[in-house]
Amino acid sequence: MRKLSCPIVVLLVLLAVPAFAADRTVYNGIDLWRTTSDGSTFADFSKTPLPAGFFCPKSEPFTGRIAFHGVPIATNIPGALGQTDTIVQRLDDAVFNNKGVARTRIQLRALNFESLAPVQTACGSFVARVSLDGEQPVTNMQIIRENAKGGRFLAPIAVNVKISFTPVGRPATEPLEVRKSLRFPPLPNQRWSEQPRTKTVQGFLLVDTDGDRVPDTYLPGTSNFGVGQSRQLKTVYYPDCHISDDCSHCVG
Repeated sequence: MRKLSCPIVVLLVLLAVPAFAADRTVYNGIDLWRTTSDGSTFADFSKTPLPAGFFCPKSEPFTGRIAFHGVPIATNIPGALGQTDTIVQRLDDAVFNNKGVARTRIQLRALNFESLAPVQTACGSFVARVSLDGEQPVTNMQIIRENAKGGRFLAPIAVNVKISFTPVGRPATEPLEVRKSLRFPPLPNQRWSEQPRTKTVQGFLLVDTDGDRVPDTYLPGTSNFGVGQSRQLKTVYYPDCHISDDCSHCVG
């Protein structure tokens, strides 16, 4: 048998390094998002107004736009999620095929928004809050590896939410709520990295999933998948925005 010379062996080892540098599996876990507070996240009621009498017997149909900001999600360990206001869970391990494509299922597990300013009506002012509403739909996520450090992903979002209105400066007589089922198409160029630059979570964490500020459900920690890295052009950062006919959710 011919013996390979030492330089050739070294060369073969070096050529093999890139194949092992990238993990073939993205492990299941949670992804942490922070919503923008610049007015780009909103609910628009111009096409589907809240009916007359919604806020009180004398209120007109509400056709305005309500801008929201994120509120940090409550956990059993204070501050464990930092400023995170939205959590998506990847339900399965995703294994890359020989084309560098992997697939998993995703589900919204927590979401907590509040209006940037009180909603003004003929019945007084109201603070609007958004939270998840019951069991959430599951959608399919495609992860594309472009290099050893990461790549892009395609993730349609489906979510059922509840918008609650609480009077300002006076007791609530009855809950004022509206429910919406939202569907967002995947964004074309969302990025991911094997080295997350955002807060990471090791092990399971008790999280508030229904927006009542009381942690109620254990969720797994983060994994080798970092998302939400804003695209940068020189010194300008552009958030990722999911947009439907009557609402927008931007994270950055």
